[in-house]
Amino acid sequence: MTETVAAIVAAHRAGTTTPAQTVARSYARIRDYNDPAVFISLRDEKDALAEADALTKKDAAQLPLLGVPVAVKDNIDALGMPTTAACPAFAYSPAHDSTAVAKLRAAGAIIIGKTNLDQFATGLVGVRSPYGIPVNPIRGDLIPGGSSSGSAVAVAAGLVPLSLGTDTAGSGRVPAMLNNIVGLKPSLGLISTAGVVPACRTLDCISVFSLTVDDAMTALSVMAGSDGADPFSRNRPLANMTAFPGNLRLGIPRNGQLIFFGDKASEKAYGEALQRWTSLGATLVEFDLEPFYETARLLYEGPWVAERYLVIRNMLASSPDSIHPVTREITAAGARLTAADTFAALYRLQALRRVAERAFTSLDAVVLPTAPTAYSTAQVLAHPVELNSRLGTYTNFVNLLDLCGLALPAAMRPDGIPFGITLLAPAGHDAQLASIGRVFHAATKLKMGSKCLTQPPLAAVPSGVNGDEIAIAVVGAHLSGMALNGELKALGGRLLEEAATAPDYTLYALSTTPPKPGMLRVEPGKGYQIELELWALSAAAFGKFVAAIPPPLSIGTIRLADGRDVKGFLVEPLAINGARDISSFGGWRAFMAEKAVV
Repeated sequence: MTETVAAIVAAHRAGTTTPAQTVARSYARIRDYNDPAVFISLRDEKDALAEADALTKKDAAQLPLLGVPVAVKDNIDALGMPTTAACPAFAYSPAHDSTAVAKLRAAGAIIIGKTNLDQFATGLVGVRSPYGIPVNPIRGDLIPGGSSSGSAVAVAAGLVPLSLGTDTAGSGRVPAMLNNIVGLKPSLGLISTAGVVPACRTLDCISVFSLTVDDAMTALSVMAGSDGADPFSRNRPLANMTAFPGNLRLGIPRNGQLIFFGDKASEKAYGEALQRWTSLGATLVEFDLEPFYETARLLYEGPWVAERYLVIRNMLASSPDSIHPVTREITAAGARLTAADTFAALYRLQALRRVAERAFTSLDAVVLPTAPTAYSTAQVLAHPVELNSRLGTYTNFVNLLDLCGLALPAAMRPDGIPFGITLLAPAGHDAQLASIGRVFHAATKLKMGSKCLTQPPLAAVPSGVNGDEIAIAVVGAHLSGMALNGELKALGGRLLEEAATAPDYTLYALSTTPPKPGMLRVEPGKGYQIELELWALSAAAFGKFVAAIPPPLSIGTIRLADGRDVKGFLVEPLAINGARDISSFGGWRAFMAEKAVV
């Protein structure tokens, strides 16, 4: 069955299914599913089918989302449907699409409806809406998660293969876990928020729900880009996904720092997820989670709640009863904050950001539970604020620390409750998270969504350079997991592949800080094959990188074992006088491992 975005687009391009047939199928499924709380409004089916039919006149190869039905959270503007933010008194008719929706349409997507949410995107539970509570399709007594409740349910239930949510404190991640789907929370500013009703404007981002990581990245690649209409957007190129890296280093909290609120099943599932990462070749490295917890407390105890207050302060004054009572209670607190409170919190946040940056210098990503546990609708209605807060244990700090995140299904517990993990990394590393996350998800062999759909085989990822990129071979401290690898990542570098030189080189341990090797070319066939990694850098980044290389190292041309010539690190011949010849180790990593043992 053509259920994923990739399969749907392939079927449309092959002509085995038409976009109109796929869109009609979505509408039929929505009718059959018969949960009025999933969508707040649906587009007229005839209009959607007409738009789908018109796609047959366009160049299919230029439409990465050709005929894909998409649902949009109802705090994101889509022309032709009202934007309510789940508050009827707030509703308005937008004059044009939000930037993100406009880009989806330009890529061939068909917007079919606006989905339910926790009112004004305030909540992680999915029960704070006058439009009802979407039924969780995995287990009906569970909350659907929020605030992007309808968007997550629509994908999990097979109504659409792709949907948009928003994420300020976990609204694009917690519902993904509770619905057994992928939730991509991009770097702040990567997708324009022009045409989005703010929750906390400085922290908001549009998120993506899908069945697979590859589908989410396809949508992200379509929507990414700076936007003059959004002063918070960033001009940050989106890298391509790569092969699963060797020597992956994943951060896990120190012993005793994780909180599961007594949920032994979730704790066990997290431990099993870590075992899976180890089996995939990752090295698990403990880090201190406490500064992250402190950052999370700033979100609702600090001045950012005032941003939520700004959005609805006029309604709070004129018609407070039109606002959900829990939402009203939370946002009203924003009126009491002072400028002094704000600056004090900003100063503390900046210090905590520096702590987080240091934690990531030796890590490729951290892996945490998406949420510590799961709750039933009855439990949340009885304890609305406390249980909502617990669900944000591992999500509330993410946007404050300017991290990107990828929520992945990890297990289906014996009690039928889904469990998920989230990968986190500094902003700009979205493709890196996807590159490793897609492999983990595939390794779980979990069925997708609530329809027990089998995961498709992983598609190959491009291994070559793109556009103005330049490949550079690194042999020492810039290798993955080594002391200087962060320099490559800071410049937007992406790992292409692991490789080796032709047997024409010798390798020496130089007396430098940090320790570095020097590779010297000798007569063809008279040396050793030296292990290396190929990384891709944009032309501008390559220039910055080379300009910063200190002597006696330089960039020259290196012959690979397969005959290719690439740019890479070489050493000046005079610098090897007195240096230890470590060529027999076959590479810097093996030498450093031997040193560690000694």
